[in-house]
Amino acid sequence: MNKIVVTGGLGFIGSNLIDLLIKNGFSVINIDKVSYASSFYNTLGFKNSKNYKFLKLNINNKNKLIKIFKKYRPTGIFNLAAETHVDRSIDSPEQFINSNILGTFNLLEAFRKYSKNNKKSKLIHISTDEVYGDILKGRTKENYPYSPSSPYAASKASSDHIVFAYIKTFRIKAIITNCSNNYGPNQHPEKLIPKMIYNIINNKPLTVYGNGKNSREWIYVKDHCEALIKIYKSGKIGETYNIGSNQNLNNIEICKSLLKIAKKNIKIGKKVKIKFIKDRPGHDKRYALDSSKLKKKLKWKPKTNFLDGINKTFKWYLNNKKYYRSLDKKDIIKRLGKIKWLKKELF
Repeated sequence: MNKIVVTGGLGFIGSNLIDLLIKNGFSVINIDKVSYASSFYNTLGFKNSKNYKFLKLNINNKNKLIKIFKKYRPTGIFNLAAETHVDRSIDSPEQFINSNILGTFNLLEAFRKYSKNNKKSKLIHISTDEVYGDILKGRTKENYPYSPSSPYAASKASSDHIVFAYIKTFRIKAIITNCSNNYGPNQHPEKLIPKMIYNIINNKPLTVYGNGKNSREWIYVKDHCEALIKIYKSGKIGETYNIGSNQNLNNIEICKSLLKIAKKNIKIGKKVKIKFIKDRPGHDKRYALDSSKLKKKLKWKPKTNFLDGINKTFKWYLNNKKYYRSLDKKDIIKRLGKIKWLKKELF
């Protein structure tokens, strides 16, 4: 049985990927440092599987990574260990440099040493569409120049360049992916969609930056994970693949969609209204990927349209209030304020 290492597997995309990998017959080693965005609740569906193992480790610990690779001999490594929230990168850029740039460097060094005697092993480095910067018209292909705006985007762009340099210089077997905005189960509630769901349920305003017309391309997380597995199995070493849905919506459209769904499922409080707040620094207007390379070369396409995906997402949060209790209480209160869950204190 092929063994796979997933870094950052207690997070949103990582946990969804592990679930799908195990269902596809892989054995998975989850490496996660356990940060504010990590949740063991995300592993409930597979934590007792004989094909799953969790190891607490920061990927900056290169020597321990090497020992883990030598012990478990993975045929693939998916790098999802990263700080990802733009607002936090504005508040504290340093941790993004440490995790996203230095962490990727140390992972690459460990993989370079390991792969000398394990030629078939490959690394899939997962990145973001934010590295391309503002795309006011059209869609970006993989050869589009990088122009990151936020410290988060810059840190991911840096990590992409480091991976590509290791491919060119050291001939490591690696592939880079750049994905659009994900949504779905297990996503930390500081992100837009779960945050809005959070606020709707707790009778709080839906705070939207600027004029609310910032547009993003939204992909259901399970579609993203299926693309990653497809790329691992059939992707060309040294290549970059964009992963997107071709479904763009702005923040107002997202809020209105959620409100429409909410009205069919729960009673809406009087304070639940769209509230415009001061825009954040360096807020890009639009991201949009051209994923035709992935669709043509690897015969992949997303299965979930936005309406179906957002309905499933809303109902997941509604039915999984224990998920919120699994998160860092002080961090949640600091970021979102003290909240209630259907008239009961969440914490």
